[in-house]
Amino acid sequence: MHVLHLIKSLGLGGAENLLLSTARRESPRGVRYSFGYFLPWKDALVGPLRETGGEVTCFPARSAAGILARVPRVASHLRVGGVDLVHCHLPLAGVAGRLAGRWAGVPVVYTEHNVLERYHPLTRRANLWTWRLQRQVVAVSAEVAASIARRAGSRVPVRVVTNGVPVERLRRDPDAAAEVRRRLGVASEAPLVGQVAVFRAQKRLDLWIEAARAIHERLPEARFALIGDGPLAGEVRQRVAAAGLAGVVHLPGLQEDVRPHLSALDVLMISSDFEGLPLVVLEAMALEVPVVSTAVGGIPEAVVDGETGRLVPRGEAAALADAVVGLLATSEEVRRRMGAAARRRVEASFGTARMLDELEDLYDRVLSGAGAV
Repeated sequence: MHVLHLIKSLGLGGAENLLLSTARRESPRGVRYSFGYFLPWKDALVGPLRETGGEVTCFPARSAAGILARVPRVASHLRVGGVDLVHCHLPLAGVAGRLAGRWAGVPVVYTEHNVLERYHPLTRRANLWTWRLQRQVVAVSAEVAASIARRAGSRVPVRVVTNGVPVERLRRDPDAAAEVRRRLGVASEAPLVGQVAVFRAQKRLDLWIEAARAIHERLPEARFALIGDGPLAGEVRQRVAAAGLAGVVHLPGLQEDVRPHLSALDVLMISSDFEGLPLVVLEAMALEVPVVSTAVGGIPEAVVDGETGRLVPRGEAAALADAVVGLLATSEEVRRRMGAAARRRVEASFGTARMLDELEDLYDRVLSGAGAV
């Protein structure tokens, strides 16, 4: 079986990193994977994917219209490359992949990584307009599946396959953590609270900074790290300065490998308004870092409140701050037990091997015409 994963870009995003995890793991059924993308300047994962032996093809485009204009080229690639099935990720690649699949006579599977209500109305409309041109939809969480039911109905079968991370590659590294703290200028004994994110409105980094200020007022020794970059990077820097947190909240920028930074954290703090099931939550849990998060999307399906972290209502900076201060006020032994429980949960339910096995079973059923999954 030859499966082409089609996605808008191959930058350092969560959906993109899922593809790299897939490529690095031996297929249970001997499936051959290749990869296609559209935005040539977002190519950070092209090299790592090719290092796994995966074929990577760019269908260069600079806009949504440009992506749709590449449909004939994608369809030709499917026919010439002997692709048996296209697995699309995110709406624009989904629209292009469905049209190309119909043109080339190749079945399409689509993974929805977010709740449909949060997309731009034009993006959502295009996504739904082509919805019936696919055989199967994968939802990364039960909340995402519920969103699909509300917006798209049951025209195409939906199966929940939660995201997975390569647990065997994720081990807390004390030396790497110490080096991160040294570079940031954070003392080894200082509590360090962090987040890894694309700096965009969804992540509510204004709320995150407000919570950081409240935590710092109660625990002056606490330090913070916002790791990443994005459209709101300038606004984030301004908010940190306006909150009087310069030198307290560190902004190390985009990191190709976030594991050392996650290893350095005492708590991962998530303030998002909405999510699918962010990989950083699973990665932090695998690295035995307790998670304090707003209870949105698929996060409550991974984080067990009071056992592997804490969940708080969306939009409440004070609740985030209270939960983090409460965790930091407990003994190191309590936090260590919570971190160990978090890793056990990821090992049991959120590993790459489990995710890949479920997806390949789904591919088999689609290609065999076995019916809805």
